[in-house]
Amino acid sequence: MLLVMLTHGLSAQNLKKEERAVKTTIKQFFKGLESGDTSLLKSACTNEPLLQTYMKTRDGKLKMQSENFDDFVAFLATPKTDIYRERIKFEAIHIEESLASVWTPYTFYLNGKVSHTGTNSFQLIKTDEGWKIQYIIDTRRKPSH
Repeated sequence: MLLVMLTHGLSAQNLKKEERAVKTTIKQFFKGLESGDTSLLKSACTNEPLLQTYMKTRDGKLKMQSENFDDFVAFLATPKTDIYRERIKFEAIHIEESLASVWTPYTFYLNGKVSHTGTNSFQLIKTDEGWKIQYIIDTRRKPSH
């Protein structure tokens, strides 16, 4: 595996540096999400990121749902009393020079209670300004009681 990374121009030391930078971008996204700081959230993304969710509908069928990024940002900018927290675990990070793929299982809390769980899959690209999120797809599962 290391040989493959070296042939793509990433030494082991450089790979660790890039992994930290990718994690920082994703953490920045969630900090913006949780604080309602849409400037911070948007600065973690490209100009036209894609957001999708793949989850079961009420009748138990799996359905892909796309979310307009501008609508998502406008929702976050709307004053609210709800408190959002998403706790993620960095499970896998794959980097090839200018492309990164990150897998993060998560638990989403609404007002301190588990709302749902799932997994995020992030696709990031390396730009002149650093790593930016281009695509997020997630799954969502309601907790079993």
